[in-house]
Amino acid sequence: MQKFVCIPCTYVYDPEYGDPDNGIDPDTPFEDLPDDWVCPVCGAIKDEFDLLDD
Repeated sequence: MQKFVCIPCTYVYDPEYGDPDNGIDPDTPFEDLPDDWVCPVCGAIKDEFDLLDD
């Protein structure tokens, strides 16, 4: 699964880990995150994330 980086703060959403502190289970692809999910570090919306090139 692909990782995505938050443009404002550089937080990386890694689907392998999800975001358990905010109710997102491991193995949840970025595309399946709820529309109201925000970056757990800076609060940026999903539109402010870019695909991380490995």
